[in-house]
Amino acid sequence: MSSELEEGAVAAARQLAADADRVIVKAGTNSLTDADSNLDDEKLDKLVDDLEDLLSRDKEVILVSSGAIGAGTGRVGASTGTVEESQALSTVGQSHLMHRYTESFARYDRKVAQLLLTQHDLENPERFTNLRNTIETLLEWGVVPIINENDAVATEEIRIGDNDMLSAATTIGIDADLLVTLTDVGGVYTGNPKHDPDAERIEAVGTNYDTVQEIISESTSDEFGGIQTKVEGARDVSEHGIPAVIAKSTEPDILTKIATAKPVGTLFLPINGVRDD
Repeated sequence: MSSELEEGAVAAARQLAADADRVIVKAGTNSLTDADSNLDDEKLDKLVDDLEDLLSRDKEVILVSSGAIGAGTGRVGASTGTVEESQALSTVGQSHLMHRYTESFARYDRKVAQLLLTQHDLENPERFTNLRNTIETLLEWGVVPIINENDAVATEEIRIGDNDMLSAATTIGIDADLLVTLTDVGGVYTGNPKHDPDAERIEAVGTNYDTVQEIISESTSDEFGGIQTKVEGARDVSEHGIPAVIAKSTEPDILTKIATAKPVGTLFLPINGVRDD
């Protein structure tokens, strides 16, 4: 699939991703919890280790983290049958999630900050300016911003609805240089790799986007890592001249590999050239 793209363009985009100074990393629920929806300490510590690899290279890192509702489900044991139950579980899970992030980053003497957002924060210019200024200040202080949707208060009218779209909007809005989406699959495939042993990883997406979108539409399921919104988010970012990578959260040193231009996951090439900074 990626053979349709020029090798030079793929190599240049991979190097652009490696050279990124400001990186947004999005981690999904399955990258943080076990089969029983409990926060998985090993997974979370591994994510923080990978983020530290970027921070040690003097990169600015913002984490968009899912997992609050899942962590709350495992901690309380209640169902998510109603909106009210899901919102209540998010409050339990979010505090537990941030507690664990605080502990894990403390191993590297790093401090973290929590930002909970709704669609209003992204759409209202004044609110978004305040959000951006807060993030800029935290980065100046060397604090790692951790962003999630404010599930506890979000109604249908103000829900972002998906952290893949939240991470894409934030990447574009705060002038990040790279979006990395970590998931439980190794990228975008020609089929669902969980059920199709012949599915092949698509190395890069650019002018072949329509073909990739058709493949995803035919093979998408809830078990396929929610790949549809990940692809849409990566595409949105690439259309703003920013490279994006969808990669497997459990792969060893995954962020180091991206920062050293190794061919991992699925790379989305910037469309219409690189943005002007």
